[in-house]
Amino acid sequence: MERSRLRRIAAAGLVLSVLVAPSALASGREASIEELKDRVAKASIDDRPPLCIHICERQLDTANRLYVAGDVVKSQAALVEVAAFAELARDYAIQSHKHEKQSEIAIRKMTRKLADLKHTVAHDDQKQIQDTIDRLERIRDDLLAAMFRKGDKK
Repeated sequence: MERSRLRRIAAAGLVLSVLVAPSALASGREASIEELKDRVAKASIDDRPPLCIHICERQLDTANRLYVAGDVVKSQAALVEVAAFAELARDYAIQSHKHEKQSEIAIRKMTRKLADLKHTVAHDDQKQIQDTIDRLERIRDDLLAAMFRKGDKK
């Protein structure tokens, strides 16, 4: 009983060490967006969708903070990256046939956050947010189509 518990703890530690960058773990900080982008390039196809989604979520939080601070130009640049990495997550998820459902759920949540954000910004700034929402909706549709192909029964 004790031996199996130790194996589970060791396995959990191994998984944690793979998921968290050694430099981020040593310094006690979360990986930067740039570090996450580097990890995407180095990761296997199967591991890329969750990394891309994590980048999207971080950039969405950044865009939200920047809109609140009144820095519209930088917030719009962050929204462009949200859509770009959501597209990458979709592509990698469909290619690997893994993380499709999790990616779709995460993108749906981001769409809701963007809709909430849209109602808090000036009318002139809403177009960029709506464009991002539209792109995310198309990405979700692509993921749903890939998950529920007609005639693709296992």
